Amino acid sequence: MAKLYFYYASMNAGKSTTLLQADFNYRERGMATMLWTAALDDRSAGKPIASRIGLQAGAHRFDGETDLHAAVTAAHLVEPLACVLIDEAQFMTREQVWQCARLADEANIPVLCYGLRTDFQGELFAGSAALLGIADALIELKAMCHCGRKATMNLRVDADGGAVVEGAQTEIGGNDRYVALCRRHFSEARRRHFGEALAG
Repeated sequence: MAKLYFYYASMNAGKSTTLLQADFNYRERGMATMLWTAALDDRSAGKPIASRIGLQAGAHRFDGETDLHAAVTAAHLVEPLACVLIDEAQFMTREQVWQCARLADEANIPVLCYGLRTDFQGELFAGSAALLGIADALIELKAMCHCGRKATMNLRVDADGGAVVEGAQTEIGGNDRYVALCRRHFSEARRRHFGEALAG
């Protein structure tokens, strides 16, 4: 029986690298896969899934209107798929997560989703909340805070490295915009921001 998997972590934990390694393993054994990533992340136009260590691959792009179940089912009829791998899964809608569950349950296609659990304010993304609720397997990938503890939070920073505490939930960026921190240092950075704002 196929399963729906959610591999989650903070920034810089190697989510895309892990996805690309899993894809390679399937393809090396002659099995077809289908890769997806969020359309709003357009930093890598040529190869939409790219890891910080230089691995990259082409992928289909989804937005809030994409019917993942229909698209994957149509591709599966042309060439049987051994696995579907989804990067930036936090940007899926709740409905799309349930579409992925249907692919596992009804089409018997494993669906491996990789994404952030929470945003820069510590709030769950819609896709992540749905995956945490219904995925068959939850796998946490580890990133490190500068103090050596496990990083579980994503701090959005400005050009000077200061904490950003307001704004839209989604703002695409890499190490220039986000820092992976443990909860303690995440909280301290946010408190510093508020202290500086009061002092100003």
